[in-house]
Amino acid sequence: MKLPKNIYFVGAGGIGMANLVRYFLSKGCRIAGYDRTSTQLTDALREEGADIIFNDDPELIPAEMTDKNDTLVVYTPAVGDDNKILTKFKDLGFSPLKRAAVLGLITSDTDGICISGSHGKTTTSSMTAWILDRTPGGCNAFLGGILRNTGSNLMLSRGSNYSVIEADEYDRSFHQLHPWLAVVTSTDPDHLDIYGDEAGYLEGFAHFTSLIRPGGFLILHTGLKLTPRCGADVTIETYSGHDSSEKGDWFADNIRREPGKLTIDIHGPEISIADISLGVPVEINIDNAVAAAAAAAHAGASPEEIKEGLESFKGAERRFHIWLNGITDGKTTVIDDYAHSPAEVKASIESVRKLYPGKEIAVIFQPHLYTRTRDFAPDFAKALSCADRVIITEIYPAREKPIEGVDSHMVLKDVKSKNKEYCERKNLLNLIKSSNFEVLMTLGAADLNVMLPDICRIVTENN
Repeated sequence: MKLPKNIYFVGAGGIGMANLVRYFLSKGCRIAGYDRTSTQLTDALREEGADIIFNDDPELIPAEMTDKNDTLVVYTPAVGDDNKILTKFKDLGFSPLKRAAVLGLITSDTDGICISGSHGKTTTSSMTAWILDRTPGGCNAFLGGILRNTGSNLMLSRGSNYSVIEADEYDRSFHQLHPWLAVVTSTDPDHLDIYGDEAGYLEGFAHFTSLIRPGGFLILHTGLKLTPRCGADVTIETYSGHDSSEKGDWFADNIRREPGKLTIDIHGPEISIADISLGVPVEINIDNAVAAAAAAAHAGASPEEIKEGLESFKGAERRFHIWLNGITDGKTTVIDDYAHSPAEVKASIESVRKLYPGKEIAVIFQPHLYTRTRDFAPDFAKALSCADRVIITEIYPAREKPIEGVDSHMVLKDVKSKNKEYCERKNLLNLIKSSNFEVLMTLGAADLNVMLPDICRIVTENN
């Protein structure tokens, strides 16, 4: 794409927008933008050269960015229609582009490795990018989480024609992409405010598979309801993980579990890699590792590079991040995970159960979105019931306004754990002070993560 002189980002601090901010900064563009609140990520972007404000005031738009001839406006669909800055740009005659459309333009002349799925896509795309970074050519990557190995959600390589892209289904964003290789990790229904029902959701993924380029690849998890709609010249391969009843073309076996350690073998149609000790040793990452190995192998990674990448992978921030590991000294373990759908919550708790057998697991869950809580309350209750103790806070609204009759008690009332309670977020630290935990998990896509330094301090003092 032709680089504009100026770019204004509305919703600049979103994790997906941030990698575009960093990409265009690296190209020498002048960057300004708006976000609702200041965060660690917006602080980092400002230090890197982006002029980001936190007041929705059109008067604060830099004068040189009001000329549509040399300024591109990019926005995230999470920004509401009532945003004054976005409205001002439209009034000035701009045609703002969604983030996904810009990502599609950037990657249109590369071999896009697009990782999709209702869960698992951030970790799988991060794993794939980290493996390819071990290869001589490296890769470009636009990730939906901060890769803990690098401290960034953007990876750049001048010599590589591969771009690893987290293909987000929200707002049908992934329909803007044209993959060379696509991965579908899961299709558990989500975002029903966009898709209406499960059939609509599956149709969204089917359409995504139809966008794969001629001669490309689809790597599909076994057992999905999805019926691919690829062209006849697209190669379809399946993969399976730790608990699949059906073995895929790519699969893991010889799974060895020790406290805090997980070792596997991975096999593909023409490849076998033995004794991989996963860098983030949790059950769900077996599936993610197999998918990443398959994608990376098709992009030319050797068995040795795949093994080294999976073993040195530290994870993406907020994806199974072990803040305190008390397994060696009998103290409390604290884990944060972005799990925000019923399937993710269940998988996360069950992974911890296997990683720390015999330990009592307590979960603090902050529901994300009123619509998601309304649509999946019984499923969340069933998933959370896998924990020994459940603490639920008020709903985090994000982009939504409250829905009458929808609150956290819709979930809590059906949780089967004997020890369960509701606690407002503002009272959480006091509750933690008066509690003792063996394993404490914070789950959800909201903002519990900002409390983790204080949570860890209190837990350590209690130990």
